[in-house]
Amino acid sequence: MDVATASRLRAFESWMREHGVVCSDALRLDASEAGGVYVRALAALREGDVVATIPRRACLTQRTSGAAAAIKDAQLGGTLALAVAVMYERARGADSPWHDYLRLIPDCEPVPLVWPEDEAARLLAGTELDKQISRQTVKQDREFLCEDWKECIEPLISSGELGVKPDDLSLEKYFAAKSLLSSRSFRIDKYHGSGMVPLADLFNHKTDGEHVHFTKSDDSDSDEEEDGDDQSNADSDEEEDGDDQSNADSGEEGDVDQSNIDLVEEKDDDDQSNASADEPSTVENSTAKPSGEGYNDEDLEMIIVRDANPGDEVYNTYGTMGNAALLHRYGFTELDNPYDIVNIDLTLVTKWCSSKYSHRYAKARVSLWHKLGYSGCTSEDAEYFEISYDGEPQLELLILLYIIFLEPEVYDKLVCVAEDLVGDDDQHDEQDTIDSFAKVVEVTRPAKNGVEKLPDVKKLLQSESIGSALASIADNRESLYGSSTLKDDEEKLRTCSPVSERNIYHSLVLRVSERKILGRLRKHACSWPKTKKRKHT
Repeated sequence: MDVATASRLRAFESWMREHGVVCSDALRLDASEAGGVYVRALAALREGDVVATIPRRACLTQRTSGAAAAIKDAQLGGTLALAVAVMYERARGADSPWHDYLRLIPDCEPVPLVWPEDEAARLLAGTELDKQISRQTVKQDREFLCEDWKECIEPLISSGELGVKPDDLSLEKYFAAKSLLSSRSFRIDKYHGSGMVPLADLFNHKTDGEHVHFTKSDDSDSDEEEDGDDQSNADSDEEEDGDDQSNADSGEEGDVDQSNIDLVEEKDDDDQSNASADEPSTVENSTAKPSGEGYNDEDLEMIIVRDANPGDEVYNTYGTMGNAALLHRYGFTELDNPYDIVNIDLTLVTKWCSSKYSHRYAKARVSLWHKLGYSGCTSEDAEYFEISYDGEPQLELLILLYIIFLEPEVYDKLVCVAEDLVGDDDQHDEQDTIDSFAKVVEVTRPAKNGVEKLPDVKKLLQSESIGSALASIADNRESLYGSSTLKDDEEKLRTCSPVSERNIYHSLVLRVSERKILGRLRKHACSWPKTKKRKHT
């Protein structure tokens, strides 16, 4: 640990004592090779141990910041308000009550939003964060944040109400603040909304390896009306996202949620009204006792939920999400992340079908598939199919390929009865989809003399022709990564430094993982048994 980092850590530990933040003697704050701070165990930690308590008044929120009055006057809410609070407190320097905390954390997190635009385009080409694929791209993030800054923060600069230099609230500083909020803020309660929680945000993420959990000591404070962009996205992996990914573990009622805040947010009326309620309590005026709706002054607690041994790094979890979501929100990836997926756009499938048959043919087959009640995953105006980490294709994609390969006379027969095959209920799970497809099979493969049993419908989706189609579509999807091969990327990753070449390293982790998934898809499809073709009647 260098001298400067050690000095900042000592100052932060002193700050914690001054502001009532209690950290167990069994924990030690340490610095990594890259200069980041992490937490490790000095003694054995056992499930149920309370290892820290953090007063809510010590958290940096739109309520506690010295910018609270200006935020109220501007009617800002949500993470836009919190971004202003963070920029303002940074601008105050040593005069800010959070100075020793803000000195310890980076100015910004290395999310693609703050990468040079040309570098982001080059490194992320073909990945789930590429503009050709992602539902919410880095380029779109920048565009929307620029709009927010012009609409909401420029007027605040012009008013001069905050008494800071215009550069302290610049677009660049806004991007930096938003990167911090997307990776470090927590949902505290209804009164404070989301905020920066000193100490809590120093625990690194490990997928399925959480040691600590953050809870409210009074679990009666449930946030029935979450801010739109502050809701936990655990286990969703939707990309987002809002934010793709999809994506922190909300836990039980009373838990403090790591916000997984979208880099881009929708303005929320509830947030604005919340920002203009009772006067805030600040660290500087901690004796004030506000009584706004949802206010709770109970401490936040950090509790051990998984044993850790002396010397172990102590981890939090940001939820179960793949590397695309981790890189987009937090600026890092994990090797062999089991929650990685690859999306294949419906447009890529129709393009393949058009090249094999014709555009008219592809359009008609997709139309029938939709008419039968099937669809892929949807986001905004896009439709796509998920390929799981082990290379398993989404069932709806297989059904679409089955329909594409129907002989013309069978296709015509299915068109005539399609409306009769669609049930009243939506398909909620795989079994519903299989049951629905069984009705299609009854039409396309009728039993002879009414005595032949229907074949296993899932086996019909594992034909040689469908497997060959999947391999071709996987090739088309992989071509988006450019001319380099998987072997090329693996070699670059092997020699790349995660410290000095951070952006390259994490983009390669993402590319390699996605390309391996496509490889598993090909292997999966090629393993299907070759079957004799059967004539349809």
